[in-house]
Order: sequence, then structure tokens, then C-alpha cells
Amino acid sequence: MNANKSMALRALAVLLMIPAAANADAVTDWNSIMLSTLASQPQPVNPFAAARFAATTQLAVFEAVNAIERDYDPYIGVLEASRGASSEAAAIAAAHGVLSRYFPGSAATLDAGRTASLAAIQDGPAKDGGVAVGMAAAALLVDWRANDGAAPPRFHLPATSTAGEWQVTAGCPPAGGILRHWQDVLPFGIESSSQFRAPPPPALASARYAIDLHEVRIVGSTHSTKRSQDRADVAQFYNAVSAVGVWNPAARQIALARGTSLAANARLFALLNMAISDGLVTVMETKYHYRLWRPETAIRAADADGNRWTTADADFAPFIVTPCFPSYPSAHATASYAARAVLERFGGRGPHLITLSTPALPGIFLEYRKLEQITEDIDDARVFGGIHFRFDQEAGACQGTQVGRHVTANNLRRTHDHAHDASRELNKQEARRCRPSGVAAR
Repeated sequence: MNANKSMALRALAVLLMIPAAANADAVTDWNSIMLSTLASQPQPVNPFAAARFAATTQLAVFEAVNAIERDYDPYIGVLEASRGASSEAAAIAAAHGVLSRYFPGSAATLDAGRTASLAAIQDGPAKDGGVAVGMAAAALLVDWRANDGAAPPRFHLPATSTAGEWQVTAGCPPAGGILRHWQDVLPFGIESSSQFRAPPPPALASARYAIDLHEVRIVGSTHSTKRSQDRADVAQFYNAVSAVGVWNPAARQIALARGTSLAANARLFALLNMAISDGLVTVMETKYHYRLWRPETAIRAADADGNRWTTADADFAPFIVTPCFPSYPSAHATASYAARAVLERFGGRGPHLITLSTPALPGIFLEYRKLEQITEDIDDARVFGGIHFRFDQEAGACQGTQVGRHVTANNLRRTHDHAHDASRELNKQEARRCRPSGVAAR
């Protein structure tokens, strides 16, 4: 889909109408508060850490609500709720508990939000019981993730300048490629970071490689005349907004339109953010396994790649700043297709009415009717931004879809649901479609 710049007042009206169209609940309210908390930190939270924080928060909310409602298989399953406890109070206390532990600098704002949210619930044993189980869920999830591999950081310095090998780019720290350790982060819903490793990228000498290098060279350079304003807007938007910031608002709008229950929403946001986080863990394992160079390195050094269809452009500079880690596959694609797989299982492919915006780019409003239109724009954003080959996006799409389907089918299932057997076959079928043309082991 082409993203459209809408009139500011019209877009604002759409945004304001969304919560009025259906009844929000504590789960959707605190999902929004979670995103606001992440966005308000003095130092920007990188998309990988944000996904881990979001998954932990939403799992705590799910575990607290499910301890009361018991509609689904629990995640850890050790919580006990008092009879008649309030699920709304549980969701509020769980989200607040996780966020206040991770972001103590936001304590005053979070405490005020907790007080306001709980004030809408009648005082009494039900409220107290819900708060107690929510606090217990928050402590349980935060403690469980305390030594999950997210720290200490590790970096990567290339040992060779061989054609195809990732090299440091502008903006990299002296230590080299970042997030080398993220492949060792404990997944939330898959077995290991290598479970859905992507197949090798196209060989440097292949026609597919040459075609995709030519595309990003033409449309992804700083001074490209082949990039429309629409594609420039998309590139800037999805550079500013991570997968967590894209898919949680989209999920809220779908959930509010459908009028789904508190328990169903708790499960949706837990699975959504588990899939995003696991997608990012998975993609970093693949990235550092193949260590493919970024387009800006590849285009400048194209005379050394052994491909008879490519030529070097020593002056190439990408439209947006290249992230400091290997190119293949695209992290935004893997995380986003994982999220899309969850949402399509929950609410179908569409039609929906989804509007995305960010304060960082106040003049851009993106409107979508189908989830696939979002991922199409994300794919374009990374190519037109000059930081990814098209085959990076395609590999991320396949990888993310597998992660999202696995997470959804094998976690937090409705009691006595055995749909995971079908999901395993779907993953096998998807894997057979995930090999780009011209691949060769590296």
C-alpha cells in the first residue's frame, strides 16, 4: 500500500474516534502506558530491549489475568488468585509492577496512572485480590528474566575485509557491531535462537544479488531521484518507530474494534510481544551467523564482489543511517512478520481501520486496511532507506512468519487446544518457501 500524508485534523479525528468506538479495558489502557513509558526515557530504548521489556510486561499482565479467568494455559503457572478477584485490578498492578521495576525514573508517572486506573474499581476484597495477584505476577516475570542473557553486551569486529563480509559503518562504536549477544537472550516462546535460522543469502555472483543491489543503489541513496515523497515518508517513519511501536497500536485498534474480552486481549498482547522479541533474538542469530555486508559497503566495493553485473559507486550514502550490525535478514521485517502472524491469527487479514503516527514525525499519518500493507511498507522502508537489500526483507518475512506461528500455536493456548500440531506443519511448509534464489553457503 502507498502511505498517504493526511490532513492533520482528519488524522487526529480518526485517532480520537478509535477508543470511543469500543470499550477500552485495563489491558489496552496499560499497553498504551507501556509504550508511553518506553518513549519517555531520557536515553532512547533500543528496539531489541524494548521488545524484551514489552514481552515481560504483557506476559505478567496475561499471567495475572489468567490466574483469575483461567481461560488459557498459563505461562509459568504458579500463581493462585483469591476467589472473585478483579481481573482489571490484576492487569493494572501487573503492568505497573513490571514497568516500575524496569523504569524507576518513571515511578511518579506510573504511580499516578496506577492510582487513577484503580480508582475506577470499587474498593473491597475483589480489588485487593486482583492487586495482589498482579503484583505477584510482575515480581515473578521480572525475576525470571533477571539473568536471561540481555546483559552484558558483546560486540563484533570483523577479522577480514573479504567481499561480502560485514564491515563497520558510520556511527558504529569503537567496539564494533552491536548486539552480538542478543542471539543468546532466552526466548519467550520458541526453543532456541537458531530454531528458525534463515537459509543463506544469495551468492555475491548471482543475478538475484545484482538485481537487489541495483535496486537499493537507485532508490536508497541520499540524493535518489527515484524515491517518491511517499516512499521517503515511509522510510523515515519506520526508521523512527520500532516493531513494538508499530504493532501494539495496531493490535489495540483491532482489539477495540472487535470488542474482545479482557482475557483475550491479555493473551493477544502477550503473544504479540513474545513473537516480536523472539523474532529479534532469532534474527540476530542469523545475522551474525552469515555476517553479510550492508548495502552501503557492498555498493562502494561492488568492483570486488565478483559479480559481472555490478559496478562500484564510491559516493553512495544511504538515505537513513545504517544500523551497526550485519544486513541479512532484516530485523524490522523478522519482528514485524512475527507480529503480523499473531495478529492475523487473532483478527484476520482485514479489512481493518488502522492509523499509525509518531510525535517524531508529526506530519506523517499512515492508514491501512490490511496487515500485509503494513509489512509491505516496512519492506519498502528499509530498501528505500538504503540500508537493506530486498532479499533481506524476504528472508525476514519468512523467518518472522515462522516465529509468529510457532509462538501463537505453542504458547498460552486455550485449554485443550491442540492447534500446535497444525502449526508445525505450516512452519515446515513456510520453510520450504523461504529460500531466496541464487543462494550459496557462506
